[in-house]
Amino acid sequence: MSPFIAEFLGTMLLILMGGGVVANVVLSKTKGHGAGWLAITTAWALGVFVGVVVAGPYSGAHLNPAVSIGLAIGGTFPWCDVCTYIIAQMLGAALGALLVWLVYKDHFEATEDKGAKLGVFCTNAEISNPVINFLTEAVGTFALMFVVFYITDGELTYDSNSTLPIGLGSVGAIPVAFTVWVIGLSLGGPTGYAINPARDLAPRIMHAILPIKGKGSSHWEYAWIPVLGPIAGAAIAAMLYYALK
Repeated sequence: MSPFIAEFLGTMLLILMGGGVVANVVLSKTKGHGAGWLAITTAWALGVFVGVVVAGPYSGAHLNPAVSIGLAIGGTFPWCDVCTYIIAQMLGAALGALLVWLVYKDHFEATEDKGAKLGVFCTNAEISNPVINFLTEAVGTFALMFVVFYITDGELTYDSNSTLPIGLGSVGAIPVAFTVWVIGLSLGGPTGYAINPARDLAPRIMHAILPIKGKGSSHWEYAWIPVLGPIAGAAIAAMLYYALK
């Protein structure tokens, strides 16, 4: 397990679970049809948990180009590794989207709503306003990135000021999952909270190239927002963190 493979598999699992829950909720004739926003945000958060559990020990589980760039700006990740991580994340997200389509292929064919089909793969604004949509993605990713900087390993402190690490193992993924969950519940309404360029761009590409029956436009005119918005938000969080160190 190399960092590249870890980022690839972790991001694949994230999109498999996240895209899967959207498919389950919005596509026709599924067991979870109409389950609602709480189901979607909860599964996305748990999808983050799953991805972090797998990738964390080997790559730090960025699973998000904005996180990789933000950590590099903050001085906690080498710039020379950023491109490698982003390639792994994009490929993993593409595979995850492909698997979701294969699992729900019959339901894609049973669904007439073109927007619902696109929504399984990527995000789109409920009210089109590029400035506000960009701001929404930037603010959501700022919150994620700023919290990530302050997530620390658990430890016990004694009266003598000595410390003992607590081996939390997979439990260490919980703070990130909770952060993604609350971002979705609080800030996800306007745009669907991509907060991750790989989560949106790679599946959008898959939507464009896969032979999905009755699909509509991939809405490329919107695609720059869930890519540049998260990067801007992560960069601002990193600079603020650096200034406050």
